[in-house]
Amino acid sequence: MLFTVCGRVIRGTHIGRRLGFPTANLDRKTQCMDKRRLPHGIYGGVVTLPDGKKTYRAGIVIGPLDKKGLPKIEAHLLNFSGNLYGKKLCLTAMRYVRAFKVFKSEEALKKQIAKDLANVRAIITR
Repeated sequence: MLFTVCGRVIRGTHIGRRLGFPTANLDRKTQCMDKRRLPHGIYGGVVTLPDGKKTYRAGIVIGPLDKKGLPKIEAHLLNFSGNLYGKKLCLTAMRYVRAFKVFKSEEALKKQIAKDLANVRAIITR
C-alpha cells in the first residue's frame, strides 16, 4: 500500500463521464490522509464503499493542482455503476502506474485511460 485518502464524493466537471470513464471526485477538505505531499500521477488500487464491506479495483488520479493549490483526487471504479455523491469513500493506492500528464486531444486521453485501466486490472487483484 502506498497511501490511503478518504473523503466525501462531490460533483466534478463530468469530463470523465463524457469520455466514458466516470469518476468519483473527493472533497479535499474532508479527506483523512497524512500530511506528506502525494506525487501526482495515476495509481492502481481499491476503493472501499461507506459500509466497509464492498471494495472495487480502481484507477486513481492525484493532480493537477486547482486554483487553491490542492490536487484533484478522483477514482474510476471498475465494474461499478451507481450514485456515490455525498458518500465517504476511501481510496487506497497500491501501485504507481504513471506520471500525470496533459494530452493534446480527447481521443489520445481516452486511449491512455483505457491502457491505464487495463494495467490496473492486471496488477490489482485485490
